[in-house]
Amino acid sequence: MATLDRTDVGLRALHLLEGQRMAQRLFAHVLDTQVIKPGRSEEEVDNRIALIAREVFGVRAGRVRRRFVRSWPNTVVGGSWPERVIGAQDLVVLDFESLLAPYETGFARTVALGDAPVRRRLVHDLTAVATGARDAFRADGSITGRELYAKVRALAARAGRSLAARHCGRLTGTAPAPHAEATRPEVFICAENDRPLRRTLEQGCRAHWILQIHLADEHRGHAVVHTELLDLV
Repeated sequence: MATLDRTDVGLRALHLLEGQRMAQRLFAHVLDTQVIKPGRSEEEVDNRIALIAREVFGVRAGRVRRRFVRSWPNTVVGGSWPERVIGAQDLVVLDFESLLAPYETGFARTVALGDAPVRRRLVHDLTAVATGARDAFRADGSITGRELYAKVRALAARAGRSLAARHCGRLTGTAPAPHAEATRPEVFICAENDRPLRRTLEQGCRAHWILQIHLADEHRGHAVVHTELLDLV
C-alpha cells in the first residue's frame, strides 16, 4: 500500500474541513430561506437544495445520487424511502453526504417542523448525545471505537432512546477501501472495534472520523440523524 507524504496528509485534512464548512453554510442557508416547508414534496426540496448548492457554493451532486431530504416516516434507517409530501409536524432529515461525495466527508441534521413536543424533544436529545460523544472523544486521547460506542449507547439510554444503527461513526478521508475492508470493524466506531481511534493508518496518515448518531423512538416509529466530522473540528 502506498504511503502518503506530509503534503498529501495535510491536503486530505483540509479537504475534509472544506467539505464540512460548506455543508454547515448550506444547511444554514436552507433554514434561512425556508426551503423546507409543509406541502412540498421531498423531491421538490431535494431539487431546491441541489440548485442552491450548485449556484451559491459551486457544488454538484456526486455521480452516485442519493436523496438529501427524508421526512417522517422515511427517516427510519433502512427504510425504502417512498416519495412523500412533507407534513406540518414532520421530522425532516437533511443528509448531504452524497452531495459532498468528492470531499469524502459527511453531514446530516434533523429538523422538527411544527410544535409537537415529542418530536422536538427527540431532536434535542439527539443534539445532546452528539455533544456528549464529542466531549468523550476529546477527553480521552486513547479512546477506542468500542469505548466511544459504549459511551454513546449510555448517553442515548440516559435520554430514554436507543441507537438505530450498529455503529455511531466511520473512518473517512482515505482512499476508498475494497468492499471486504470497508466491512472490517476497525473502520467503524462500534462494539467490535477495540483499536484506538487516534492512530496512524497503513498509508501513513492520521485516522479521521465521521460521527454518525442515529437515534430511534421505537414506540412512535421516529428516527433522527446527526452526522459530522469528529476529530478535525
